[in-house]
Amino acid sequence: MTPSILLVEDESAVVELLRYNLDRAGYEVTVAMDGEEALLLACETKPDVILLDWMLPNLSGIEVCRRLRRDPNTRNTPIIMLTARGEESDRIRGLDTGADDFIAKPFSMNELMARLRAVMRRIRPGLTEDVTNYSDLTLDRAAMRVRRSGRDIHLGPTEFRLLDFFLQFPGRVFSREQLLDAVWGPDADVEARTVDVHVGRLRKAINGDSDSDLIRTVRSAGYALDGGALR
Repeated sequence: MTPSILLVEDESAVVELLRYNLDRAGYEVTVAMDGEEALLLACETKPDVILLDWMLPNLSGIEVCRRLRRDPNTRNTPIIMLTARGEESDRIRGLDTGADDFIAKPFSMNELMARLRAVMRRIRPGLTEDVTNYSDLTLDRAAMRVRRSGRDIHLGPTEFRLLDFFLQFPGRVFSREQLLDAVWGPDADVEARTVDVHVGRLRKAINGDSDSDLIRTVRSAGYALDGGALR
């Protein structure tokens, strides 16, 4: 069953960015543009998780969170608050109101997806596998371990995130800019050339001396994980 998310956000550009990435990650997304609409849709759609912006028209995110926690229908629905308010007092206020997690803007899409996976593992563990297999390669997110053909592969944190992202979309070609956005975050001060360096390190680590090359380079387009069947 596809996990569902209620996205409560009034900035159209942010909505489109989040909707695109959430759709791509396999979530069913419903959007509310203000607090009143959020309360109605939360009861109607019964989402698995609510992504709730702090600053909203009509009702603030804090008030929406407070009312959701009072309603028996939404009392236990996980809420992740999104906000530009990064002060500790604001985070404490949001958590005390009933939010399960708190992400300060700007945030990387990679961080948001990791937070969502953590929430989904808790409420519906069958929907988020910690272990992904591709061809003869295995990635274990919980243990931060990668193995291929029975041998351990040691990756740095960036190479691990890069491989994890590729594994979510086997066969799909991503440009350097798309990989930068997904793995390093949209606000990272990193050159596109950096992607080539880390892909090279990842390729060297997972391919070893004799294994087949699982990463395909597409001239003038980017890279893809392509060389085996996902199972």
